[in-house]
Amino acid sequence: MTPDLDIAVVGSGLAGLAAAHELRRNGHEVRVFETADAPGGRMRSLRHDGYVVDTGAEQISAQGYRATWQLIRRAGLAPEDVPRIGRPMAVWRDGRPHNGVGEPRAVLTGAGLVPAARPSLARFLGWSGRHRAALDHDHPEDTPLGADTVADTARRYHPGLHDQLLQPLASAFFGWDAERSAAAPLVGLLLAVGPVSAWRTYRGGMDLLARRLATGLDTRYGHHVEEVADLGGHARLTVDGAALTARTVVLAVPAPVALRLTGGADPDATGYPAASTYRPMYKVSCALDRPLAPRGGAYALLTPAGEEALLSCVIADHLKCPDRAPRGRGLISLLAAPHRIPELAEAGEDEAARLLTAAAERYVPGLGAALTATHVHHWPHGMPEITPRALALRAAFLRRPTGSVEYAGDWVAARPSSEGAARSGALAASRVLTHLATRPHQGPALPSLPQETAA
Repeated sequence: MTPDLDIAVVGSGLAGLAAAHELRRNGHEVRVFETADAPGGRMRSLRHDGYVVDTGAEQISAQGYRATWQLIRRAGLAPEDVPRIGRPMAVWRDGRPHNGVGEPRAVLTGAGLVPAARPSLARFLGWSGRHRAALDHDHPEDTPLGADTVADTARRYHPGLHDQLLQPLASAFFGWDAERSAAAPLVGLLLAVGPVSAWRTYRGGMDLLARRLATGLDTRYGHHVEEVADLGGHARLTVDGAALTARTVVLAVPAPVALRLTGGADPDATGYPAASTYRPMYKVSCALDRPLAPRGGAYALLTPAGEEALLSCVIADHLKCPDRAPRGRGLISLLAAPHRIPELAEAGEDEAARLLTAAAERYVPGLGAALTATHVHHWPHGMPEITPRALALRAAFLRRPTGSVEYAGDWVAARPSSEGAARSGALAASRVLTHLATRPHQGPALPSLPQETAA
């Protein structure tokens, strides 16, 4: 049979766009289906009254982000489009922020750790440095940390290493529970991204790369993919109630969504997609009439669980990148503590915003008086929760035969970041090209669904 489509990609987050971009570069006709009205997924930015509101929390490194920088160059972004943040990260302890988290000098300054924990930090960094080659962030399932959770690893050291460093980092950036989530991906990622002082962001919003990649792609916004099936020689997908066929489909969505779309089909019979659970993320962006920020000059302030019950992190977006707020104003992001997200979601957006802004007053005095608007972002599938069980199943998933349905997303890369999404998109494209190379090509008969141009 002649399929309706050559290649269909479900999802216009960075993973889906990376796969679509690479497949188009290799001469294929690609159609992207996206439920939302703009690209970006969890990297989407919104614009309100001169504020650029990032729905997630993104920063990229000058090192360890090879796939991302390759996409940046291919998208034609200039160096000034990806400026250095140039601000420290801090952790809150004993009533004040302590700068220097994620910097080499932390061994000397402590970066917020109690003095008794600083020798443990030196031991941890020394061990990590000696095993850097084995702590491969592309293959966290095969490292010296084995099946250890973050908490297991921390128990070898002074409790302060967990309480003032590993727990707040895991909670703020990934929404992880240190007792459940695997240590190997976290440690490998920390080694890969390098010092905070070298981190960068996107000018004009964290969705800049996604918007640029989507330009020129055949992207259909506002279309709901309801079902996807691998029929062997081709795939079938149901879009807004209409059945279409494609030579291949790339599901660039969180693992729980992929399982729902495929009716629970397991492509490798090992259970890795089902084991790839997710943690929710809940963020309130606060537009301010003045540029308030936590004292000390840090753009991000980690609030450990032992110090703060409701928040995991406070980000001064206008310090991260000045264009996030109009001149003379400020934009503060409040990330909820992961274990409190269910009750905040149940309380409703207005009450959740009230609770989080009230808690943040301790770290940003005057925030309530300067507040002009709040914007709530709730991602039920915020970040992949990479557990030891999932890691044990990942190698078999990566070795599975190619098929008419492929997968992309940071859960595939076992790296909860935009770099993980970019790498997984490249991997999915490579597997699709391998699969199609073994099958005769027949030109697709493209149906005329309503088309919306890329934003």
